[in-house]
Amino acid sequence: MPTSSAAQSAAPTDPAASVDPDLLTGLVDVVAITEVTHDVKTFELRAAWMTCVDFEPGQYVTMRVPELGLERCYSISSAPFGTNTFTITVKRVAGGPVSNHLHDAVAVGDRLHADGPYGLFSTSFHPAEKHLFLSAGSGITPIMSMVRSLLARPSGEATDIVFVYSASSPADIIFRPELEQLAQVPGVRVEILCSRDSPIETWPGRRGRITAETLAEVAPDLRDRETFVCGPGGYMDAVRSLLFELGSAGAHEESFVFATAPSARLARASTQQAGTAHAIDFSASGRTVVCEPGSTVLEAAHQAGLPVSSSCSEGMCGTCKSGLVSGEVEMNHAGGIRPKEIAAGKFLPCCSTPLTDLVVDR
Repeated sequence: MPTSSAAQSAAPTDPAASVDPDLLTGLVDVVAITEVTHDVKTFELRAAWMTCVDFEPGQYVTMRVPELGLERCYSISSAPFGTNTFTITVKRVAGGPVSNHLHDAVAVGDRLHADGPYGLFSTSFHPAEKHLFLSAGSGITPIMSMVRSLLARPSGEATDIVFVYSASSPADIIFRPELEQLAQVPGVRVEILCSRDSPIETWPGRRGRITAETLAEVAPDLRDRETFVCGPGGYMDAVRSLLFELGSAGAHEESFVFATAPSARLARASTQQAGTAHAIDFSASGRTVVCEPGSTVLEAAHQAGLPVSSSCSEGMCGTCKSGLVSGEVEMNHAGGIRPKEIAAGKFLPCCSTPLTDLVVDR
């Protein structure tokens, strides 16, 4: 699925460093690699220190490649089956240093650094009896995690799923054999749309982009369904309009393409004059900065020239996670930090505004 922008960060060299037995944060082993399409691979990863990787279907992890010092967010594509392994499914991005490195250089036996799981895009947080899943391209990865999890529920629970997937061509259909099998499962309707034929296959199914007519036909009761949407930005914009046109109450969305750049956030914050400025003492670096009213801790640090690693700047990826030694903040995150971490004094500077003077362990 779409990935966040790069962030410079040093990876731990000791596999056991800062490992919490209950958290998926540390170096994970690459135990298998599967070629899914010509430009998509699935990486099976094992957290050796855990007996069970605890995540909700649809959540994601922030993956760091130690050799590159770069991070990207990737959805977990597997379902939580109670083991210490999980998978991410990665599409090669033209010019993307992390996806190309994963495809070309990473082998079974290598290690990557994982941090997570994060995110609120999950059927676990929005339970329902009837689901509508809409995805395009690599946006299928969190959707497959949720579908796999729903189908793994104890027998007796009714399954009512409509799954519409859009691909460029038959050669670009991610998880195609599994989608074809899903189409045979009672209670599951799968519709695949391809925009064009591939060089070796003429697509016999629905063609073109998703339309209101297609949605109305395959899910005439969509207003009664819990809807989840994931895909490129243009696809999600289009689907949002289609759902509104058809009277849907809305959908849960997942995307790692963040529209608000730090510079834009700083400009917006500078127009907010109400409130009180607070001092922020960054204890590890020995710097004290002033956080103006309306600014986040991250914005204040960047404005003062203090480097703080970050990717999304929206409270989703967890890259800027820091320790709050003293003081209080108002934090409006989007799933990028876990309750256990908040209870332990962690916070996300990118989405936190000071309520008092602060001392930050960074």
